[in-house]
Amino acid sequence: METADLAAFVAENLDRYDQTQGVLPDRLASFGDRYRSQGYLTREQLYEIAYESSTRSAHHVETNPESRCREVTRNVRAVEGDFSAVHLLTGLSGFQAPTASCVLAALDGDSHAVVDTRVWASLERLGYVDGRKESFDAADYVTMIEPIREIADETGHAPVDVGYALFAHDAHVREGTLH
Repeated sequence: METADLAAFVAENLDRYDQTQGVLPDRLASFGDRYRSQGYLTREQLYEIAYESSTRSAHHVETNPESRCREVTRNVRAVEGDFSAVHLLTGLSGFQAPTASCVLAALDGDSHAVVDTRVWASLERLGYVDGRKESFDAADYVTMIEPIREIADETGHAPVDVGYALFAHDAHVREGTLH
């Protein structure tokens, strides 16, 4: 897709995002503000992020010891590499790669995006990834974030916004149910 077309695609779908049931960008930004100011996230804050991402699995976050939540989220800020950051977060109960991506996107939306089945499907439609996927691990996050960053670079949008646009695109064009 040409850069101008890609920029129009992102802009159009960002406008649609508020019509979806995706993570609320303002809520995510407020989590990021707290994360950066504290240097870690508490179990309660992680629960709130998980609830925004996946109400079904959020209750599992409460089984993590408070000290582990603070330790892991403090260490995520120090680790290099997308795979390592996602893998570290998925060591917490209630966190799979999509929920972990919420934490990373909150911390740094200029480098990260919220990813899930809808984002993968849009990337697949655009020719950036092959095949459909319904569950994701740290390697899949890396597979998705690379083209998201390419699109961000080409369009001047932050990766977090590209992720929202990809989510909204799938919500707009998908026929039938998500799963």
